Amino acid sequence: MSAAELASAVRRGELSAESLFERSLAAIEARESELHAFNLVLNESARARAAEIDARVRRGEQLGPLAGVPIAIKDNICTRDIETNCSSRILAGWRPPYDATAVERLLAADAVIVGKTNMDEFGMGSTTENSALGATRNPHDTALVPGGSSGGSAAAVGAGCVTLALGSDTGGSVRQPAALCGVVGMKPTYGLVSRYGLVAYASSLDQIGVIASSVGDAALALGLIAGHDKRDSTSLAVAPADYVAQLASGVDGLRVGVVVEMLAGCDRAVAATVRSAAVALESEGADVREVSLSILDHAIPAYYLIALAEASSNLSRYDGVRYGLRVGAPTASAMTSATRTAGFGPEVKRRIMLGTYALSAGYYDEWYGKAQRVRTAIARHLSEVYATLDILLTPIIPNVSLELGELEDPLTAYLSDRCTVVANLAGHPSISVPFGASEGHPIGVQLMSDALGEPTLLRAAAALQAQTAWRPSPVRGTH
Repeated sequence: MSAAELASAVRRGELSAESLFERSLAAIEARESELHAFNLVLNESARARAAEIDARVRRGEQLGPLAGVPIAIKDNICTRDIETNCSSRILAGWRPPYDATAVERLLAADAVIVGKTNMDEFGMGSTTENSALGATRNPHDTALVPGGSSGGSAAAVGAGCVTLALGSDTGGSVRQPAALCGVVGMKPTYGLVSRYGLVAYASSLDQIGVIASSVGDAALALGLIAGHDKRDSTSLAVAPADYVAQLASGVDGLRVGVVVEMLAGCDRAVAATVRSAAVALESEGADVREVSLSILDHAIPAYYLIALAEASSNLSRYDGVRYGLRVGAPTASAMTSATRTAGFGPEVKRRIMLGTYALSAGYYDEWYGKAQRVRTAIARHLSEVYATLDILLTPIIPNVSLELGELEDPLTAYLSDRCTVVANLAGHPSISVPFGASEGHPIGVQLMSDALGEPTLLRAAAALQAQTAWRPSPVRGTH
């Protein structure tokens, strides 16, 4: 059942919120030892909230559109009085005194938070292996990674532990793990969903997104968390659309461009899946054509210069004084150095050092300033493209699957983001939809559109979902 159907059954009294929570908990307990999707499971508080929702149903009260639906929250999204550690030693034990706006809005819709999910430390990675709390594994084959950095959220949805989860997407961290785990991942337009309560990695790129078992669930959740928030200075002053109402509109007449540069270098099965998706859209009435966007070759260097520079600045706040870990030392300077050495993992240290270099005297204009100009050029070029096209269709990740340890080389890992960073640089929305499989491994395709093009994206995603050949297979591999 979809999230909307589950909530409707709870509101009618046909299902209890407690039974939904117990079902979710049983699924977590059955898979967690092999997957490690969760950093924290909220047994007592979630059970109490579910019982409260059932009591409200019995009293005849009106409940929200996610009444009793179990959800999971990525561990870099603040939850009041619940540990939020970003899968990092440096924030171990930190309990925020407030909820993120996105969390507030899901709770207002009467959802039940069942746990906080594992991630690459501070969102820095593509496999969820860069976690201080241990790697997460793919629910469809435990010898594989689930993608990252929202790998815990994607694995939790892919394993059926929850119907919905929140993730964050700085360069593909919602869409890429969704693709590898065979679920839907939605990155909204920058500013459509408040970043208040999202622990910053790269502030001009970060965006909270939704991971769901279906396009309909993603549309429902997006409509609930979107909208202006005065606590976020980058929040757009726009009202969310009725995304669910758009899903049945179809794609007849939509102009779709298949980006040829992004197909180059992909596994044969990935490229074939993208072309199959193009045929499926065309069969439903879309006008599909190939499009060349050579400027996108500059996206990866521009993205990593900007992201790492902002990370260097944002992570300077973890000094052993205000948050989390503190390692004792004779002087304040030595204490800060010892705390950061012990608290950050290797990938976070690497990105801080690269970002600090890009911001240093003599290099700021040459590297960071130039990257920002390239970013502007990419955004302008995409705007020109969207004057003649409604949607771009691309791969999500060049590979069908990735084994644990396969992306140990940092450069190879960074290049794996080449299909997804473009949407973050431009601030545009993008969605990952499962559309095929190779040897039981799911393959997702990416749809992108201009700013605030979510209704069109979700229409196309729903059309693809209706024709997808992807079906979950039994777990292969062992822990």
